[in-house]
Amino acid sequence: MSNRSLVLTLCLSLFTSLLTFASGSNGKKSGKVVQHVLLISVDGLHALDAARYIASHPQSALAELSSHGTMYTDANTPQLSDSFPGLLALVTGGSPVSTGFFYDVSYDRTIFDPTNTTCSGGAGNMMVFDESIDQYNAQNVSLNVIDPTKLPRHIDQHGNCVALWPHSALRTNTIFEVVKANGGHTAWEDKHPAYDLVNGPTGTGVDDLYTPEITNVNGLDNTHSVVCTVQNDRLKVQGIINEIHGLTHDGKPGPGVPEVFGMNFQGVSVGEKLVTDNFDGSCVADNGALNGQPGGYQDGSGTPSRVLAYALDQTDAALGAMIQSLKDQNIYGSTLFIVTSKHGQSPINPVKTNKPGHFADLVAALPDGQTNPYAIAITNAGACATGPCGFVNDDDIALIWLPDQTMDSGTSAYLNTNAIPLFIDEVMGGNELKLRFNDPLKDSRTPDIIIRPNYGTIYTGSTAKNAEHGGFNYSDTNVALIVSNPSQAAKVLKSPVATSQVAPTILEELGIDSQQLKSVQAEKTQPLPGLGLEGTK
Repeated sequence: MSNRSLVLTLCLSLFTSLLTFASGSNGKKSGKVVQHVLLISVDGLHALDAARYIASHPQSALAELSSHGTMYTDANTPQLSDSFPGLLALVTGGSPVSTGFFYDVSYDRTIFDPTNTTCSGGAGNMMVFDESIDQYNAQNVSLNVIDPTKLPRHIDQHGNCVALWPHSALRTNTIFEVVKANGGHTAWEDKHPAYDLVNGPTGTGVDDLYTPEITNVNGLDNTHSVVCTVQNDRLKVQGIINEIHGLTHDGKPGPGVPEVFGMNFQGVSVGEKLVTDNFDGSCVADNGALNGQPGGYQDGSGTPSRVLAYALDQTDAALGAMIQSLKDQNIYGSTLFIVTSKHGQSPINPVKTNKPGHFADLVAALPDGQTNPYAIAITNAGACATGPCGFVNDDDIALIWLPDQTMDSGTSAYLNTNAIPLFIDEVMGGNELKLRFNDPLKDSRTPDIIIRPNYGTIYTGSTAKNAEHGGFNYSDTNVALIVSNPSQAAKVLKSPVATSQVAPTILEELGIDSQQLKSVQAEKTQPLPGLGLEGTK
C-alpha cells in the first residue's frame, strides 16, 4: 500500500470513529444533557394556576422547576380537551385527527356491543373506555385490570370478532413504543386501567404500567373528596419514586430508571370541580377542616378555595419529593422534567357556571322538541344505549353522532335556530367541522356535529360539580407547561404552542428522531421552541 493510500485509509478510519462518537453507539446523538424524561400531567392545571402558585410560593417545587426551565404561558391542548385526547396529544404528538379519540366514552360506526360476540347485525356502538370496563371484586373494588367481556367488539384484520382494547383502538403510535424500539425502558401511571391506551397499537409500549382505579363503580368514588383523591395520587407518586430508584412501581427489582416515565395527578382537577368537598361523606379520611367546604375558585381571577389550595399544595409537595429523589440518585441534571396538563377546567369564574341539564333533554324540551324530525334525531341518539342508533356525549361540550348522517345539515340549521334556549355559542358541522377534523362520512369516529356552549355552560344536572373539561373554551384548553432542566436558564415564552409539541420534544431531547411518531408525520407537529439543551452531562 502506498503512503498516500495509507494516509487516506487512516483519515477515513478516524472520520468514521468521530461519526460513531458523535452519534453514540445506539445511533443517538451524544452530547445530550437529557437521559431521562419525567412527564407529569397535573390534570386541570391552567397556566394561570401555575403562575399564581409560583408567585405566592417562591420556595415551591414549581418555582424551582421554573427557575431553570421554560414556561410556556400560552400552551393549549389540541381540541378537544378531554382526558384521552389531552393525554394522547402529550404522548403521540397528535389530535383526534390522527389518534381517533374524542372522549373516553364516544362512538364508532364500525364496532359492536360487548355482548355481540359474533359481530352480527348492523355495526355501530358506543366505545366505552372508562372505569366501567374494570374487573371488580364482590366489594365493588376495582382489581385494576380490564375485564375483556366489557369491551366493545370489532372485526379484526383476520375477520374475527374480538374485543377492542383501548390500545388497539389507538390509530397511531406513542413515545413509549418509539423509545422501546430504540432500546429504552418506559413506565406510566394513570387513573383507570383503560389507560392501557398508552401502550399503543403494539400493546407493549409501556414496560411498567400502573393504574390504580380512582372511581369504583358502585363503590368508593375517590373524586367525591379532594383528600381521597390526593391519597389515590400518592399511590402513583410512590410508584414514580420507586422508578427513580431503578425499581418497578411496586418496589420490586427493576431494569433501571426509565428513559421515559410519568403520571397524572387528579387532585387539582377534583379541587376545581367539586361544589362541596366530601359531599356524601364517603371519604372516611376526609373528616377534618375541608369536609363540607366549597371547592373550585373564589373568583374569576383564579383565587383558589381552601379545597383547591389543598390539592395544589399536596401536588407541589409530591413534585418536590420527585425532585429530591432525582437529586439523591444523581440524575436530576440528566432528567428533563415536564409539568403540564391533559386539560384545563371551565369555567374559572364561579358566577359563570350554568348547569341547565343534558343537551338531548334540552332539545326534547323545546316547543317542537317532540315533533321536529331533527330534534327527534338528537333525542333518539341521546337515548340510545347500544347498537347503531347514534350517540350524544356532553359536558361543557356536546358531541352528536346522528343515527342518519344525511340529516347533518338540517340538524345543524335547527340547532342554530334554537341557539339561545340551548345555550349554544357555536354549532360545528358540515364544512366547518371538516376544517378541523376528519369527514364524518369517511371517519367512523368523528361526530357529525359538535356543540360549543356559551362559556360556563355545562350540559349536566349534577349538583356535585361546578366545572368540567372537554370543550373548546380558553379555560378548557389553556394549560400550564414547564419544561425544566438544570442546564437551562429561566425563560417565559408567551407565543402560542400546543401540548402536542411535547411528544416530539421528548424524543428529540433523548436523541431520537421524532419523525418515528406517525402523528408527528401526519400533523406536521414541531418540537417546542426555545429549549436549547445541548451540552455535556
